[in-house]
Amino acid sequence: MATSAKSKTPAWKSGKWTISEQQYKQIAKKREPARSVFKNCIRAFLVGGTICLIGQAIQSLFMNWLHMSEKQAAGPTVVLLIFVSVVLTCLGVYDKIAQWAGAGSAVPVTGFANSMCSAALEHRSEGLVLGVGGNMFKLAGSVIVFGTVAAFVVAMVYLIFGINIQHH
Repeated sequence: MATSAKSKTPAWKSGKWTISEQQYKQIAKKREPARSVFKNCIRAFLVGGTICLIGQAIQSLFMNWLHMSEKQAAGPTVVLLIFVSVVLTCLGVYDKIAQWAGAGSAVPVTGFANSMCSAALEHRSEGLVLGVGGNMFKLAGSVIVFGTVAAFVVAMVYLIFGINIQHH
């Protein structure tokens, strides 16, 4: 081990082996695994499409077996997708799918449910209120705030431009 001339301190502790940020980035880039954008897009498309296909199949089952309208079947379909996503997250399966699929697993309902459940599981040892509740809603809070602000902006645009919304 190299030491400085005056003391027995290793060179890496004395700061003589420091590298610049740019050198570090070059070293890190050489060691970074190559990513195939095309392959990642195909995986995301397949998994995201499969999640949507499953959702459509569930909605069709509700409509055909329980004689619900499309609008009536929408709610239970979303609830079932969220439930399945949370169960798969708890079992560690959803995270493996997400690692393989990348953005394809971030289909809004199931991806958001996975994020909420993962945060809750990660912080459960800190207690229900401060651990689970506090950390789970760090993610949800920003989504809720953005949704509320977006709804307000859209409402103002409709109000200012006098756009009339009619339900058929």
